[in-house]
Amino acid sequence: MEKSSGAAAGGSAPPSPFRMEDFQLEGKKPVKNPFVPIGALVTAGVLTAGLISFRYGNSQLGQKLMRARVVAQGATVALMIGSAYYYGDQIKLFKKGSSP
Repeated sequence: MEKSSGAAAGGSAPPSPFRMEDFQLEGKKPVKNPFVPIGALVTAGVLTAGLISFRYGNSQLGQKLMRARVVAQGATVALMIGSAYYYGDQIKLFKKGSSP
């Protein structure tokens, strides 16, 4: 005899515990750091260039580009953490009176 879950047997999935109203910014404009997407694009570009150089057999250039990718990726993560720390007190994820 097979066991079947409620969703597979025709039951509905349970409702999500999160609602979009819980994550509104209370009338504030969302704060964005434009350097994070730029850093992500630079990281992806350096990675692509490194993979292409490996494919064409230029391993020395590929190694340098992979090291540059690590630096770019670290800078991007540092920007994400720094902007979250800097703007963290200004962004409210939950409405007043609600608990996480």
